[in-house]
Amino acid sequence: MAGSGEDVDLQTLETADKENSEKPEKSKEKASNQDNEKLMKLPLSRVKSIMKSDPDVTLASQEAVIAVAKATELFVWELSKDAVHSTMQSKRKTLQRKDLDSILDTRDCYLFLEGTLD
Repeated sequence: MAGSGEDVDLQTLETADKENSEKPEKSKEKASNQDNEKLMKLPLSRVKSIMKSDPDVTLASQEAVIAVAKATELFVWELSKDAVHSTMQSKRKTLQRKDLDSILDTRDCYLFLEGTLD
């Protein structure tokens, strides 16, 4: 009888171990999705709807949306940093449209934006 009691305890422990080992994986996935959303400054739902507005895009995976959102944030950060640098060189404290225009005209990496702000 003692042997059968030990078997039940081992089975119970094994079942509990399996349940506990599965839970952290699921919670890790949820945590990583929440962490990704916290790292983004742009709303991911809006980024996804903008992506889907392109007729060539039918589906957008969550990873693709996160990648596009992060790339957009980095691009805007870099553009604004360059515009602020232009403002500082002009010895002003207020960022103006002419600072952005100056950056777009002088930096080759922004040539693809030519005519978009007109």
